[in-house]
Amino acid sequence: MNLVENLQYNTERDQLIIPEYGRHFQKMVDYAVSIEDAEERNKVAKAIISVMGNLQPHLRDVPDFQHKLWDQLFIMSDFKLDVESPFPITTKEMLQERPEPLEYPQNFPKYRFYGNNIKRMIDVAVEWEKGDMRDGLEYAIANHMKKCYLNWNKDVVDDSAIFNHLYELSDGRIDLAAKNETLTDSGQFLKNRVAKSNTRYTNGKNNQRNNNNRGKKRY
Repeated sequence: MNLVENLQYNTERDQLIIPEYGRHFQKMVDYAVSIEDAEERNKVAKAIISVMGNLQPHLRDVPDFQHKLWDQLFIMSDFKLDVESPFPITTKEMLQERPEPLEYPQNFPKYRFYGNNIKRMIDVAVEWEKGDMRDGLEYAIANHMKKCYLNWNKDVVDDSAIFNHLYELSDGRIDLAAKNETLTDSGQFLKNRVAKSNTRYTNGKNNQRNNNNRGKKRY
């Protein structure tokens, strides 16, 4: 009867700070905090770190991982453990400090169907020295713009429209219309897109067929 009365339920216990380590680890940390002798306290803390590292032996000797283990030890002790750490000790204030908000690029391109990377590519191209390398890059950019346009419009597009957009986005520094360039035919882009779509459809049907045949007896 006494054994039943002394049973402890997790709902009645203190909440674990880092549940991944379990309650026995938390008890070891609490014991280390209660030790009055500084030398013995440091000895026990190092023993706990060693046991924590044994849970992931392939990482236990990595310096960054060791730092993480010591940080977790102080966190589990609610920063009450007074021991000598081989790494800078993280304080509760540092842990609770809110990080600086990340800057998110706000770009509102006029032609959104081209995407932001096209503008970056154009900005790089106009800085190149004029020559065959730059001409090739400008032509590749124009072709990619045409492909993006067709993905959005799903119809044919005249090369002159692409050249005008490229001229505008480059602030007049790239003018393929003046060079009488001819881009890849729209039908080729559309045919490639249909071919890829059919390939995905066929692969999907084959995978389904293989799954259906899996486990069947073969005589």
